[in-house]
Amino acid sequence: MLVDDEEDTVLSITASLEHNGFKVDGFTDPKLALEQFTKGKYVMVIVDVRMPEIDGFELYEKLEEIDKDVKVCFITGFDFNYLALREIYPSLNFGSFIRKPIETDELVTKIKLELG
Repeated sequence: MLVDDEEDTVLSITASLEHNGFKVDGFTDPKLALEQFTKGKYVMVIVDVRMPEIDGFELYEKLEEIDKDVKVCFITGFDFNYLALREIYPSLNFGSFIRKPIETDELVTKIKLELG
């Protein structure tokens, strides 16, 4: 699952990942993505950090309530204070951040690493 409020980003990342053999359900609306998310349906969710209504961290918390086993990879164009984030989200895997603009090779490598 890919969730980013920018349609162009969803289209380009989806096309790149599908070209590399992944199946991707892309969403520009985090609420709709949350509605479609069920336990065991997705192995990984790639989520933009800054989105309207539900930001990436809020979405992460809600997804984790449904399925603790899903892997989450955050994408962002912004810098964050990781120490402050660790206090708020102690179980968050901080290795799971990719900066925008995203290079396909980097994203594919990161996903394969996360999925083991």
